[in-house]
Amino acid sequence: MKKAKFPAFLVTCLICFVFWLLITGEISGLFDGIDSGDIEILVAGAAVSILAALFSARFFIHEKAFYLLNPRRFFCLLLYCLIIFPWELIKANVDMACRAFAPKKNLKPGIVKIPSALTSEYGLSMLANSITLTPGTITMDIVEENGKNWYYIHWINAAEQDAEKAGAAIKGTMEKWIRRIWE
Repeated sequence: MKKAKFPAFLVTCLICFVFWLLITGEISGLFDGIDSGDIEILVAGAAVSILAALFSARFFIHEKAFYLLNPRRFFCLLLYCLIIFPWELIKANVDMACRAFAPKKNLKPGIVKIPSALTSEYGLSMLANSITLTPGTITMDIVEENGKNWYYIHWINAAEQDAEKAGAAIKGTMEKWIRRIWE
């Protein structure tokens, strides 16, 4: 393995191992004490993590490997995952529930093109996934035109055709927080 690729391998391996611990429930075992059954699961997790990292590190980590170890970025990521995105998700679910139970269905589905100030691949992907996970929107494509990134979104309420206003309604505060994490 080339020395330049080792940080990407290491970070990918650590992320895979943390997910292994979360999925198997062994994360709590690390705090309670380790018995012989736990050692087998930890060794298996380490082996699977190393194999996964060998095959996927070059695809998984494209930029600086230890980027999120910056405390400010990591704190913003935690804040986004625990507060910002869940709040946007709740707002979108309430909106969809109101639309579903309304006596007169006021739906105007359509595709809108909204701008994004994000430039990093991770930031663009995170915003696209966040938009898609909120009910009523699906990210169809991300394109770059004249040095600016644009999202094509299928929106259940495409009444607003102005790109800036539609973008503000769809993205909410998500883009601002994702920019703090990735740029």
